[in-house]
Amino acid sequence: MFRVKEYVKAGSLEEAYQLNQKKSNVLLGGMMWLKMGSNYKMTAIDLSGLGLDKIEETEEEFRIGCMCSLRQLEQHKGLNEYFGGVFKACTRHIVGTQFRNGATVGGSVFGRYGFSDILTCMMMLDTQVELYKGGIVSLEEFAKMPYNRDILVRVIIKKDGRKAAYVSQRPSKTDFPVIACGVAKKEDCWYVSIGARPGKAALVKLTAGESSLAEQAQAAAEQFAYGDNLRASGQYRKYLAGVYVRRLMEQLKGEEQK
Repeated sequence: MFRVKEYVKAGSLEEAYQLNQKKSNVLLGGMMWLKMGSNYKMTAIDLSGLGLDKIEETEEEFRIGCMCSLRQLEQHKGLNEYFGGVFKACTRHIVGTQFRNGATVGGSVFGRYGFSDILTCMMMLDTQVELYKGGIVSLEEFAKMPYNRDILVRVIIKKDGRKAAYVSQRPSKTDFPVIACGVAKKEDCWYVSIGARPGKAALVKLTAGESSLAEQAQAAAEQFAYGDNLRASGQYRKYLAGVYVRRLMEQLKGEEQK
């Protein structure tokens, strides 16, 4: 059971940041994973009063507050229309509707979990994260950074004209993915992200050449490292990655030619 001595509903990001500098304190997101642990913390810091639970759309970008739920991503009309439904695709198998109503975007992204569909999906897009003290950095760079006591304020996704597609393979619908693949295309460039390798999602970029899509997909899949765990072997994951990246490329190529 997760226990805390004191609960504080932060009145500002500065207050939350100062409280979070103590290792014995913890920021609250949706508490989907936190509540399953047996940790004891001195202070739980709640960001729910800071207005960070909205998805804002401008002509240039989407701005997603850290306290937005995964259900909001799944249902947001603007995000799914612009990016071809990838946020509905990447969230629909995450446990269940009740879970997605509680789990937050900030928790999913800041955690940088190897199994994260959200990280994999956002990685293939022109995505940045806004950190309270660290400023704005690309999601690709953020995923490689060491964990610290900063606060992820929001995720920013640029409207740069990319077409995107997403798929994952799971032992069952609500289980963790064995492999997760995202592919986006802009002009003559492919953006390929693969997560659940079982490591966290990473990104490779390659120029669309004259070779077949199968060859391009295999070239992309070869650039990732794959590991073994109880769910699958690294060799099997590598094979799946090549297959799914090719299928996603074919899907996007077909949409482009319509």
